[in-house]
Amino acid sequence: MKSLAELAAIRDRVKDQITLRESGNSIRIVVGMGTCGIAAGARSVLHAFVEGIDKKGLHGKAVVLQSGCVGGCEREPVVEIICKGQDKVTYINMTAEKAERVLEEHVKGGKIVTEYTAANA
Repeated sequence: MKSLAELAAIRDRVKDQITLRESGNSIRIVVGMGTCGIAAGARSVLHAFVEGIDKKGLHGKAVVLQSGCVGGCEREPVVEIICKGQDKVTYINMTAEKAERVLEEHVKGGKIVTEYTAANA
């Protein structure tokens, strides 16, 4: 950090992410961020969902949250999509590229990407 302007820019970015996470949205995207998930690449998956919501204009529809270990270490990174009034969908072995597809097809379009789910494994 080299200036107050740079600090303000960081603050604004973080503030936007906190607002995104705290809003009363109908879809929750929960990324497992336990040590096994992080080691498997969960950070890039989390960032892909946060940035994707912003890029796709999904503010107010979806929120990205973190959890600790969700179990199934051999299937990490694990992401759960929870829509009000529907069963939870668990996606496994996620990547940033898969996150983009899940955002487009499931979160935005309402169609589960079955080949990425735990039920399909």
